[in-house]
Amino acid sequence: MHRKLLILALACALPAFAQQPADLQPLPEPPPPPPGMADGDFEPEVTIVKRGEDTVEEYRLKGRLYMVKVTPPHGTPYYLIDQKGNGQFVRAQEAVPTLSVPMWVIRSW
Repeated sequence: MHRKLLILALACALPAFAQQPADLQPLPEPPPPPPGMADGDFEPEVTIVKRGEDTVEEYRLKGRLYMVKVTPPHGTPYYLIDQKGNGQFVRAQEAVPTLSVPMWVIRSW
């Protein structure tokens, strides 16, 4: 019984070994980033401030405030997002459009 199981396992493993080509070559190095772009340009600056009992995290990208995370001492944190870049913040639940599922009548009798 064990011999049959071993032969079956080897038979299943053989195609995996056959799929690997013998002449593998290393990939070339990726090109450098375009001039004027640094690695830190895409990472936000996070400022953590304690306002009363709430902890407020302000996220800025290139000096512009685009998101605020408010963590109350009791309860779940919520996010305020500047969608249009005009300084008007809305809650993250209000920023995401509600899902509207299309409902068609396929057959009625």
